[in-house]
Amino acid sequence: MEVLRRSSVFAAEVMEVFDRSPTDKELVSQAKALCRDYINSRLIQAGVSWSKPEYNAPVPGGKLAEVSTILLRLGDELEYIRPNVYRNIARQLNISLHSETVVSDAFLAVAAQIFTAGITWGKVVSLYAVAAGLAVDCVRHAQPAMVHTIVDCLGEFVRKTLVTWLKRRGGWADITKCVVNTDPSLRSHWLVAAVCSFGHFLKAIFFVLLPDR
Repeated sequence: MEVLRRSSVFAAEVMEVFDRSPTDKELVSQAKALCRDYINSRLIQAGVSWSKPEYNAPVPGGKLAEVSTILLRLGDELEYIRPNVYRNIARQLNISLHSETVVSDAFLAVAAQIFTAGITWGKVVSLYAVAAGLAVDCVRHAQPAMVHTIVDCLGEFVRKTLVTWLKRRGGWADITKCVVNTDPSLRSHWLVAAVCSFGHFLKAIFFVLLPDR
């Protein structure tokens, strides 16, 4: 009951941020909450069960929940177009999933490569898709604790690299502008950004070399 109570308080605090300009810490907390939600969705899709006692889902009907829904929707589209890019991440990077350091270093290296040429919402969605794909690999290989490591790594990357960009756009809610219309012909902004992210991610697969891991 105590865990559930803390989760409810956390969710309420995250939600309040959307009513004002968020701080760096709040943007990172939101990023991690969104990451947990994204990973949980992908684990369910993969039919993989795991224990998630500290999982904090966005409050249904709230603004963070809306952001999470949009993020997952864009992720569905991204992964549909390039399914092989976001599956078997560990095998593509040729890394062991038994070391927290190896997983952290590999994820952060790929994240850095994705944003080498700048930041777009397409690349942000790509980052989440990579995190979720790696998390699925970890759970499948009996390393569920690594899911929390991945979430923390994403939060740290957001703090160091994406916070300023997010603040200029008023926070995470700006991603909802990517799907203002359901007509596929009017989603060029999102699709162009996503295609760009593919190139950087594939580049990372070949240039982030961890041969001894």
